Amino acid sequence: MPGDSEFLTVHMPDLPGAEAFDDAAAAVARIEEIYTTATGYLSERFHEAMRGGHPGCRFRACYPELRVTTSSFAEVDSRLSYGHVTGPGTHAATITRPDLFRRYLEQQIGLLIRNHGVPVTVAVSDTPIPVHFAVTASEAAVMPQDGGGGFILRDVFDVPDIASTNDDIVNGTYTPPPGGPAPLAPFTAQRVDYSLARLAHYTATDPTHFQNHVLFTNYQFYVTEFEAHARRMLADPESGYTSFVSLGNAEITTADAPLSAPLSMPQMPAYHLKRADGSGITLVNIGIGPSNAKTATDHIAVLRPHAWIMVGHCAGLRNSQALGDFVLAHAYLREDKVLDDDLPVWVPIPPLAEIQIALQEAVAEVTELEGYELKRVMRTGTVASVDNRNWELRDQTGPVQRLSQSRAIALDMESATIAANGFRFRVPYGTLLCVSDKPLHGELKLPGMASEFYRRQVGRHLMIGIRAIERLRRMPLERIHSRKLRSFEETAFL
Repeated sequence: MPGDSEFLTVHMPDLPGAEAFDDAAAAVARIEEIYTTATGYLSERFHEAMRGGHPGCRFRACYPELRVTTSSFAEVDSRLSYGHVTGPGTHAATITRPDLFRRYLEQQIGLLIRNHGVPVTVAVSDTPIPVHFAVTASEAAVMPQDGGGGFILRDVFDVPDIASTNDDIVNGTYTPPPGGPAPLAPFTAQRVDYSLARLAHYTATDPTHFQNHVLFTNYQFYVTEFEAHARRMLADPESGYTSFVSLGNAEITTADAPLSAPLSMPQMPAYHLKRADGSGITLVNIGIGPSNAKTATDHIAVLRPHAWIMVGHCAGLRNSQALGDFVLAHAYLREDKVLDDDLPVWVPIPPLAEIQIALQEAVAEVTELEGYELKRVMRTGTVASVDNRNWELRDQTGPVQRLSQSRAIALDMESATIAANGFRFRVPYGTLLCVSDKPLHGELKLPGMASEFYRRQVGRHLMIGIRAIERLRRMPLERIHSRKLRSFEETAFL
């Protein structure tokens, strides 16, 4: 048997040295060259080791790194909340999957070069690529458990380092090492790779299919409606949509193409109505509960979506509400508890004007009601999110008093989590809910209690979310990404 792995010779691929670029496309091309060579090397060595056993050495390849160094503060358009570093010095980020993030990288790097008037440097970092991520990035390979290949995998290859895969940068708790660079991007390469792997597992679709606008729901009915809408869009050559992706990466490009039912359902199934430039719509059925809401947004955030919106069911808390009424959240009472360690409950989650206006205008368009008449079917107010689905079975004194003091008009288990994680990850967010029960007034979710009005409103609800996204799609990106989402010292990348 080979000796202790830390004393084994380490073999690495031959990769280009550091080089400065003043063209974003050329910089991304070099990043892709480094990444493709590195992951290809690890994949080849992995398969050789699976066939031949322990090779008597270690294999390692590292992520590409992007750096920018400035000696002065940038003079940038004060309306722009991203695309520039906060002060002089060196800022760096490890990069993964340039094939997936090419458009994003070219945009962000282009802004850096333009705003600072300095080149960026592309080099090989000192952060190893875990073999799991290198192999699965390009092929459907099954990673063996320790010893499954006749040797301990970590004795030969680098494996995911969970201890250093964290959200310190987005949480504002990261401190660069003495003399080290400040972060250039909100996530490290290994954090991104971790989430890409989780997304494929939880949603049963590949991250390459995710679009820039995401709708979350907690009700299966919306999935059925979304597929029907997708087929109508594919039948319209002027719609701009190119395909629809369902579970198992089943993709159709024509309205009447069949989609087979999956053998099993994932935890949070995702469906994608795609456009060629990625500006389509992804729908994720997160099911019930703040844990799922946090899990989904934790991982989708690395894709840097332009916006995400919750369109789900809620409990109406006011006697003046009716089943099927809409609730546009402009504040959140956070009793979901899942984000308390990452984002303290005293942090306010502000409404974002662009999202609020898009949702309100979409409600008016779909319902054909305007102004004061719109209040017949929609209320704006505080949404409370709790972690106990059966909260109404507890002593009512405490919960109901807090709900009343907060002026809450609706209660669910996901909206505050999605909004809070949007705030934390700098992803524009919004919430439009549909009242499905009124537990404080004896209207529970029981068979036969839904009125015809309620059923009709639920049918409209998804369309409102889609119409809101279409409005957001037409807005310049810099308008959607409000300064409300940016802290004192932000990364240059969105």
